[in-house]
Amino acid sequence: MSAYGPNHLDETGPPIPSIIGNSKAMQEIYRKTRRVARSNASVLLLGETGTGKELIATAIHRLSNRGSGPFVRVNCGALAENLLESELFGHVRGAFTGAVGNRIGRFEAAHTGTIFLDEINSTTHHLQVKLLRVLQEQEFERVGDTQTVRVDTRVIAASNRDLMTEIDAERFREDLYWRLNVVPIEIPPLRMRREDIGPLAMHFLDQYNEANDRYVVHIQPEATEALEEYHWPGNVRELQNYIERAVVMAEGDEVTIDLLPGVVTGTERPRRGQIHGVDLDTIVEELVQQGRSDAGPDAENLYEVIVDRVERELIAQVMDAFNNTQTKASKRLGINRNTLRSKLKYFGLDAKPDEA
Repeated sequence: MSAYGPNHLDETGPPIPSIIGNSKAMQEIYRKTRRVARSNASVLLLGETGTGKELIATAIHRLSNRGSGPFVRVNCGALAENLLESELFGHVRGAFTGAVGNRIGRFEAAHTGTIFLDEINSTTHHLQVKLLRVLQEQEFERVGDTQTVRVDTRVIAASNRDLMTEIDAERFREDLYWRLNVVPIEIPPLRMRREDIGPLAMHFLDQYNEANDRYVVHIQPEATEALEEYHWPGNVRELQNYIERAVVMAEGDEVTIDLLPGVVTGTERPRRGQIHGVDLDTIVEELVQQGRSDAGPDAENLYEVIVDRVERELIAQVMDAFNNTQTKASKRLGINRNTLRSKLKYFGLDAKPDEA
């Protein structure tokens, strides 16, 4: 049994030392990680790129009864379909050009352990059929072979896209989704756990001091504030990159604000259509998720909770931009004045007396 075996019941901190963060959001992740590790159920990790899905997958494996067995990682988005099929299931000699000998695949290599399938959303329907069979039957054939191979391998998959959207677009099989999604764990983006940014920055500071034989032990308060206010589209991986750069470029023992990139300090404008590097669709998605969470699972007034509040804010900002003049505001909004007047009354917003 692993040193992080299933009898380790402390749910107050990270399940493995390499995971940093004590926010409420991460405490919930730790709790789910420990609980799911005690089973053999398939796990689906969801979250943006750079949020640390592989670290959670590693923790689940180490905490499980399979912790002493192999942990095999596969990035499904890094290989073409024919190469990925061979990588996952192996092949026999002559199966295709260049197959000069037999080779076992990653599923066999992970026998009695865990296989982590990152970017599962990038697989084709052909591969999804074979993955579904492995999940259901724990068996498959190597490429070019007719002999069935049986394995005892736990599957943890990860996606940086909404798989239900992929299903609707007919890019992902719904039956495979339900086999993978026995226990879903959603990893929050860094901007939704800002209290973890400081500890993460210090962790990376120590890591890159050691790697580069440096002694940069402080972060300037202004730099810390900038880090905490930035929106982090690249999440923890982006923070890691910026701290490594700062350690390498620092002339003293402190990370000063001038060592941070302009997108963090605000001196460099984000790309058009983005706020702090995050596109509008992402912001809307997060807004809806937050609204649903705040309203609770039994709420029946989500439209009022979410849409009404967004609509009120939009109208208020446009009215303010045009000095509360309804004619100009209605044109900007693309609605007629009577509609705008009704909405102003509904939301309790002011208009110019001569137009009220």
